[in-house]
Amino acid sequence: MSLRETGPIAATVYRGEAIENTHIAHVAVVQADGRLLYSFGDPSRITLVRSAAKPAQALAVLETGALERFGFDEADLALMCASHSSEPRHIERARRMLAKAQVSEADLRCGGHPPLSDAVYVDWLKRDFKPDAVCSNCSGKHAGMLAGARSIGAAIAGYELPEHPLQVRVKHTVAEVCDLPDDGVQWSIDGCNLPTPAFALDRLARLFAKLAAAEDEISASAAASAGTPSAISPRTVALARIYRAMAAHPEWVGGEGRFCTTLMRAFDGALIGKVGADGSYAIGVRASRQTARLGADGALGIAVKVEDGNIGVLYATVAELLARLDIGSAEQRAQLSAFHAPPMVNTMGVEIGHLAFSFELAAHARREA
Repeated sequence: MSLRETGPIAATVYRGEAIENTHIAHVAVVQADGRLLYSFGDPSRITLVRSAAKPAQALAVLETGALERFGFDEADLALMCASHSSEPRHIERARRMLAKAQVSEADLRCGGHPPLSDAVYVDWLKRDFKPDAVCSNCSGKHAGMLAGARSIGAAIAGYELPEHPLQVRVKHTVAEVCDLPDDGVQWSIDGCNLPTPAFALDRLARLFAKLAAAEDEISASAAASAGTPSAISPRTVALARIYRAMAAHPEWVGGEGRFCTTLMRAFDGALIGKVGADGSYAIGVRASRQTARLGADGALGIAVKVEDGNIGVLYATVAELLARLDIGSAEQRAQLSAFHAPPMVNTMGVEIGHLAFSFELAAHARREA
């Protein structure tokens, strides 16, 4: 059996002319109503999307009224959607969110862990720093969950448990925004100790297309009325608010040198992106001539799953997809070059290999009305 017959290989790492590793992946590209435009591998692959679900989880908290009740701002909302780098600013903002919600670090039910940032890790090692719960890359999400629990009058104890009233709301919201019945989503426990959903990959793309489409709708309505849009559904307003928070504050979603932050800074509001642990990624792209040329009626959603969970290959594949779909300008995409084509050198600086992409996107015909 050949390597290609074992699965949909998207990328291959070569050391010299020899194949060192192959990476199976799946891709779904949809428009906001869920119509599949392009795919590779299995776009319906049931995927534990992990932290890529954070915007949907934040939506459930936002819809409790917690942000208004406790005075959370848009940067706080961005941190709720974050897998942050545990930089001092991230930790301090999470602490301020806890203070606003009148809860304490002791109430957090996530644990400390090594940071996602190499620079932060080196600093911690030098200082012999021992991270606690507020240092978790998910501390913004947990602070938001505590605020959400208080906002609906539920106990803060056990807020992380699947049966807690807030998590019941989160589960319903996630299913609803992905256009699934409640029992159409599988749930497991994430690394940060909160429930995490699994559903078809194309539904993750649909979620992010909806986020981008909501921002398009709000912007178009505001431009038409020369003021604040009024005939827009509360759900659309909430989705657009999440989109704007992430797009305007990418430094809170990831951190310095991180892919999510670099991506959103480069595209300057035209898209948002979020990583999920173990190889999932999602992007929502606002409508443009480029999305229309791809056959999208409005905004675009892109979702990727790399089977072996290799994050470097995931980021390279996402950057390659943006290039193949011609999203943004060449100058914008060039800002992702360190992730798209990272140099493969040995300890003496000698180039020893390269990453090659072998996937071809399949186009899906438009359904007749």
